[in-house]
Amino acid sequence: MNLGGVIIYVVLVLATFVVSQEQLIESNDDSRHTNNWAVLISTSRFWFNYRHMANVLSMYRTVKKLGIPDSQIILMLADDIACNPRNAFPGSVFNNADRAIDLYGDNIEVDYRGYEVTVENFIRLLTDRWGPEQPSSKRLLTDERSNIFIYMTGHGGDEFLKFQDAEEISSYDLADAFEQMYEKKRYNEIFFMIDTCQANTMYTKFYSPNILAVGSSRLNESSYSHHSDIEIGVAVIDRFTYFNLDFLENIDKNSNKTIQDLIDSYTFENIHSHAGVRKDLFKRDLSNVLITDFFGNVQKVVIDEPDEDILYIANHDENGNYVNKTFVTVEEDDLKIKKHEIDVKFDSSDEVTNNPIHSVEKTGRILLILIAVIWLISSYKFI
Repeated sequence: MNLGGVIIYVVLVLATFVVSQEQLIESNDDSRHTNNWAVLISTSRFWFNYRHMANVLSMYRTVKKLGIPDSQIILMLADDIACNPRNAFPGSVFNNADRAIDLYGDNIEVDYRGYEVTVENFIRLLTDRWGPEQPSSKRLLTDERSNIFIYMTGHGGDEFLKFQDAEEISSYDLADAFEQMYEKKRYNEIFFMIDTCQANTMYTKFYSPNILAVGSSRLNESSYSHHSDIEIGVAVIDRFTYFNLDFLENIDKNSNKTIQDLIDSYTFENIHSHAGVRKDLFKRDLSNVLITDFFGNVQKVVIDEPDEDILYIANHDENGNYVNKTFVTVEEDDLKIKKHEIDVKFDSSDEVTNNPIHSVEKTGRILLILIAVIWLISSYKFI
């Protein structure tokens, strides 16, 4: 084999090595996210759709309980059922017959209400296509390390969801919005959940990576309510949402329950329809994806060249005893991973000492240098 053939062979071997390393990283079951967000939307108006508002408020209460702050939750309510004149309990919304928990209450922040809940505003929210006048509190300020839980409920059909009985969002609209989010590096992973008739048709057109989708019912199938309240006079929650909440309410911030556990809990006997799952776009094994990867309060922030004294203070109490606590400083306007990363999750921290992405970048640089050296040697031989 001549020298040129040897060079080509070496380059191919090195390229294969780099690709294999990248694939290894992509298949890693550890999430790379640094923060969690939730977008929760009820698209229905009118009193007889009481359950849709109860659905989304129930999910709002759950994600808050598991640690996502209001600053990272976008809540969209198409109607204010709590103040409807038909409401026998003014200012309150309930999802259970015993009315033990007021879902509306005092501790609720609605970001979009009434006629602000439109298809246009929803797509603008996802893609962040706003003018400078839009307040930050009404924007989805995510980045490439954000995990986003998106929950939608209302009336739908084959590949569409109605907004206030006035307009519709299609599966194509939603798929293209997610693709824009991917192109603009606005998410790490998305967990999409929809509770509506023929819900599973809404995620059939998705094509962007790292999206996991679940729905309450398949094509030509209805989504059913769970129970009614005699005094309120209408159904107060849907079955699919009810049994999702039944699962989520029984876990805490430190739970080891996985998304696969949640999906395994879906049964026709409970939901009365065929819940669907689409996971071909999602890279991780669902049995290794924690519920808290989407529902918990996970924040990873960065220290650039931490001082030894700062690290000592961070890890010792006032008596000099070692403790496991979190102390973080952040460069202003800079949340990019640099040299040290601390994972703050439920009052515990783990220092990430080996970043696989950085390792591949380093390996790639070394390989490029080797290729350059080989080329120079071959050029010298031919002279």
